[in-house]
Amino acid sequence: MSFMSPPPPGTQPEDDLPPADTVRWVPRRKAAVVKAIAEGRISLDEACARWRLSIEEIKLWERAMRQIGVHGLRVTRVQIYRPLFRDDGETGNG
Repeated sequence: MSFMSPPPPGTQPEDDLPPADTVRWVPRRKAAVVKAIAEGRISLDEACARWRLSIEEIKLWERAMRQIGVHGLRVTRVQIYRPLFRDDGETGNG
């Protein structure tokens, strides 16, 4: 019987990141990408290229996570709260 040592603290395997061909973005997958970027395991540009996402989309996920948490990453929540997540000071009214 062999045992594997856990990875050193502060390092995470890429296993928790969604596959590059991900089409269905559930909150858990969005959160994993946001967390990996925040921890410096992948850059914003690398994430955009890998998953064919826009910078704006990932920034929206980051704001949703920061303001509401993982529940804010549900598509219906993003649609409802999108005006609140804007970074440019717009309110979305009009």
